[in-house]
Amino acid sequence: MLLRCWPHRKNLKSKLDRSNEGEVDFTNSVCVEKRAMSMSMLIVFLFFFSFFFSTSGALGLTIPPSGTKCVSEEIHNNVVVLGDYAVVTTGNDHSHNSTISVKVTSPYGNNLHHMENISIGNFAFTTRESGNYLACFWLGHNERGGDVSVNLDWKTGIAAKDWDSVAKKEKIEGIELQLRKLEGTVEAVHENLIFLRGREAEIRNVSESTNARVAWFSFMSLGVCIAVSVLQLWHLKRYFHKKKLI
Repeated sequence: MLLRCWPHRKNLKSKLDRSNEGEVDFTNSVCVEKRAMSMSMLIVFLFFFSFFFSTSGALGLTIPPSGTKCVSEEIHNNVVVLGDYAVVTTGNDHSHNSTISVKVTSPYGNNLHHMENISIGNFAFTTRESGNYLACFWLGHNERGGDVSVNLDWKTGIAAKDWDSVAKKEKIEGIELQLRKLEGTVEAVHENLIFLRGREAEIRNVSESTNARVAWFSFMSLGVCIAVSVLQLWHLKRYFHKKKLI
């Protein structure tokens, strides 16, 4: 039997008359289950995309006594980025006497954050350029000697938004707050899809331009080969005539 979810209309009674009561109840239950399943799939889909398009996670970095340790992430423009970093300390460790220097730069080399000889700090900015954002760490002062461990908490996109402050400011909680998070996730997904579409267009233009240049280069190479062959034939014919061989 083919089951359909009938819309609410004035002539619903006539349709119900053509079906028995058991079939109608079964159809309505199936419709409710389908709608619930669709909503569940939608929520899973949104959280799946929010996981990929918004990043949040702590990184453990080991900084050598000499040299620099850098981390980078490709971020498009108009994205909020938050970062917290601190030198890791333990009970039997004196690394709290160690300090580090931090520098965060944009894809075009603009300085976004620069601190010297600190053990804990944070940075926050909104991206204005698309590309790889770089955060570099190196030791400033280290009485203990050896490597120093640093904990970096890097957040971008929706993960960087302070939802507790939003809930207190707008006086929302529970399901309404979750819906606001989903709304932010949808906006982030939409922005990232637009960004990916733009990148796809750029890559397609570069590919078409490269193919056109390769085609012109092939025609030029073929023309040069034909010209060289004609010149060789002309030179050999002239040489044989001069030697009276033909």
